[in-house]
Amino acid sequence: MNLSRRSMLRRSLAVASSSLGMPILHAQSNDSVRIGLILDMTGVYSSISGKGTATAAALAIEDFGGSVLGRKIELIVGDHQSKADLASTIAREWFDMRKVDTIQDVTGGAAALAVLNIAKEKNKVIVFSGPSADRITNDLCMPSSVHYAYDSYSLANTVARAVVRNGGKEWFFITADYTGGHDIAKAATTAIIEEGGSVIGNIKHPLNATDFSSWVLQAQASKAQVIGLASFGNDLVNFIKSADEFGLGKSGKDTKKLASLLMYINDVHALGLQAAQGMLLSEGFYWDMNDETRKFSRRYFERVKAMPNMSQAGTYSSTLHYLKAVKAAGTTETAAVMAKMRELPVNDFYATGYIREDGRMVHDMYLFQVKSPDESRYPWDYFKLVSKVPGDQAFLPLAKSQCPLVKKS
Repeated sequence: MNLSRRSMLRRSLAVASSSLGMPILHAQSNDSVRIGLILDMTGVYSSISGKGTATAAALAIEDFGGSVLGRKIELIVGDHQSKADLASTIAREWFDMRKVDTIQDVTGGAAALAVLNIAKEKNKVIVFSGPSADRITNDLCMPSSVHYAYDSYSLANTVARAVVRNGGKEWFFITADYTGGHDIAKAATTAIIEEGGSVIGNIKHPLNATDFSSWVLQAQASKAQVIGLASFGNDLVNFIKSADEFGLGKSGKDTKKLASLLMYINDVHALGLQAAQGMLLSEGFYWDMNDETRKFSRRYFERVKAMPNMSQAGTYSSTLHYLKAVKAAGTTETAAVMAKMRELPVNDFYATGYIREDGRMVHDMYLFQVKSPDESRYPWDYFKLVSKVPGDQAFLPLAKSQCPLVKKS
């Protein structure tokens, strides 16, 4: 590793560790079980990942008791700064030098696929709750990887099909010009066409765009009934703010609707209900669904001052599930742990589900609509449930999977 790369790596770990009050790990002994997270701690996705995801994993470790197999559980966090090559560099150093046993999340599709390759090379357990890339459980699936919270197929399957069935036949996409955006737009396009709809335009924008006005005007000028947003984080928030300023879908004969293919509760909070009201979105988790989700979320809120999104709650669940598997296996050895992760059902406040042979954690997904300001009764009361999609319908059927681990009859 050259000096500049090593310096960047050290800075990324220092930023993450200092922001969480965690020490940077240097020891190479096997006296601890080490869990890693490679997140966006400072960039465009920091509000939907970052400290919140790290806090969720820390809560899972606390709830498990802080140790397993007589060994202390340690959490190590890295900031990949939205750079896939830095994410893979961090993963390689963790596995080789810091003896990290598992990585429990990586923010962003490109970074996730880069780290997936390192985990495959090193034969390590890796679980994803942040990225949407379908390839994780398709052509790039491997025996020790799990896609936990959601993926492009489930999001598109939930939102796009529902909108088309309710009359939104013609779509125009605003798409983030990188892996995550491309994947989710492609999945949505397939769902739209299968339901008898069509896509009449698609504009791609770069990461961390500063001015969306020209794209809003192009979407406004289109003849589409639905503006599909395959954009995420701060970019998604800024597009919707710009759309609200231009009155997209809110005036005269312009009856266009905005449909987000991946919108977190953090995004709605940043926008405010006035701008976000009426939007349809898909989630695998909502903090206010039942007593169990509220109990966890209020604990989480005490530390983060925000309610958890589905990726953050998913990281809590995946971390806890991994530790239960380690305990049941009596070892951190990869094959034994993965066998237990597949054998043990997932059953907690986040979801009731199971891990398939392709690595997909199958659970119910939900279609929500953002409430109006008048409908919201208390802080963070943002969503109303439209429908539930059972797990066996929400995710890609195994019969359509390209995963080489899937046995075809």
